[in-house]
Amino acid sequence: MLGVLNKLHDLLDCTRKAEFLAPLALRLYLAPVFIAVGLHKAHNFDDIVAWFQYSLELPAPELMALLATSAELLGGFALLFGVAVRWFAIPLMITMLVAAVTAHWDKGWFAIAPSDPATSVASVLAPVGFPGAEASLHNSVEVGKRLDRARSILRENGNYEWLTEKGNFVILNNGIEFATTYFIMLLTLFFMGAGRYLSVDYWIARTYRRRAGEAAAQH
Repeated sequence: MLGVLNKLHDLLDCTRKAEFLAPLALRLYLAPVFIAVGLHKAHNFDDIVAWFQYSLELPAPELMALLATSAELLGGFALLFGVAVRWFAIPLMITMLVAAVTAHWDKGWFAIAPSDPATSVASVLAPVGFPGAEASLHNSVEVGKRLDRARSILRENGNYEWLTEKGNFVILNNGIEFATTYFIMLLTLFFMGAGRYLSVDYWIARTYRRRAGEAAAQH
């Protein structure tokens, strides 16, 4: 049995040769997200400043909007090409923290409100007394009732097949779920770096180490 486990462990260790795919996957997932929201902010900059000032009540809204736009645009392209990834992860994480606290915190966890208590994450947390989990399950019941009522109204008075052709209706909760998820992914990249082979960081570091080795050999 021990021999089988050792062979399985060795087999798993072989996958480390492809470990560079993990940070690459994170980068390719996050890059278009930040580039898209950065472009949106750039194209609607005055509206973003007004939102920061009057809705979020942030200080120096013009500066904050400029910093957020720059971090998302530059950081998104940095993630895409693997350039200074650990450095750019820092302002992007700060942006996610600010977004979570100012725009999403009072909405709770979920980005989209669960409509079925049985499949909600809260169904796992409520039995152990996790704060707010029981209330979340009750909220899911109410969300389900409202969605059922909305669907009934649309079936009776609207072209329901056409309305749902591109996807089902949901109730947007707008909680911290996405901002927290992106923060964790960025934190992972901060510690892991851009990864080998398919990043500019890797080739810059490799060239630097080679030249440093050559210089040391000469002395």
